[in-house]
Amino acid sequence: MIKYVIPFLSAFFLTTVFSVVLFSVGKKIKWEKRNSARHIDKGKLLRFGGIAMILAFNGTLLLDKNLVIEKPLAGLMVVTVAILIFGLWDDFRELSWKKQICFQVAIATFIFFCGLRIYYFSNPIGEGLLNLGIISSFLLMIFWFLIVMNSMNWLDGIDGLSGGVTLIGALTIFLLSLKPDVYQPPMAIMSLALAGVALGFLVFNFYPARIIAGTTGSLFMGFVLASLAIFAGTKIATSILILALPLIDFVWVIGQRLKNKKSIFKADQSHLHYRLMELGWSQKKIALYFYSFTIVIALVALNTKAIGKALALIIIAFLMIVFFIWINQKAKNRL
Repeated sequence: MIKYVIPFLSAFFLTTVFSVVLFSVGKKIKWEKRNSARHIDKGKLLRFGGIAMILAFNGTLLLDKNLVIEKPLAGLMVVTVAILIFGLWDDFRELSWKKQICFQVAIATFIFFCGLRIYYFSNPIGEGLLNLGIISSFLLMIFWFLIVMNSMNWLDGIDGLSGGVTLIGALTIFLLSLKPDVYQPPMAIMSLALAGVALGFLVFNFYPARIIAGTTGSLFMGFVLASLAIFAGTKIATSILILALPLIDFVWVIGQRLKNKKSIFKADQSHLHYRLMELGWSQKKIALYFYSFTIVIALVALNTKAIGKALALIIIAFLMIVFFIWINQKAKNRL
């Protein structure tokens, strides 16, 4: 087990060290903080969390002697560096949604040609696997990465939310990678590296936050979670369950914006966590609610087969929609 403990502790230690250094540097220089309609703290906090996470994650992988860096993993690390550059650009000066989408499609395409592909997935209504052709695989990859990255970006609205969900998601994939029918030690190492990074970030991001992830951090967490789901033998169903809250919130918000004839790319505070704040929930209470829900769903995901996951997802989606409707109605009644 020591080969799994070391990357977790290394990633945690490096993230905390980089965060302290960046926090100190950010306070000394005149950092022009960018206001954001999506984050409750707006321009008050330094958007340095993503830098610390990416540096710590890649440093941990490079230093781990039990990990062989082959083409798909090398491609993933290259993409995280690209995210660092692009994310910082957006964190300094907010970029248009068109540039955001183009960049996300570009990195998903790059990692696809590095060999990270969805060749098949479990049949949700029966036994066996459903195989995909190269074009279907490519299109599904693009769709998968866009959905997960933007869901995590939208989740990064209040303190501790995105980091906590990433931590739980990474630990779940770690446990999945050690199951006898999967058993992928390299995947376990990568998952724990991400978990250590997320925990180190939470030290500074849990309420009251001192730093936030920024575009750099939210895209990084979304990209690596989406990648791990494919590295782990295309366990997309498991990942969808783990990320049920941000994914359903993502779909719900888009639906509401279309219904109200608003741009789906215009940042606002119509997400679930903001609705809960309107009802008087504290940031800490909302974060703990999201953690608890995600942990319960993770346990379901780890202990069900394909058809069980599909059924669980349908039930969860139905319950969440009912919950969203109830929350929105209560929020309107308070106005």
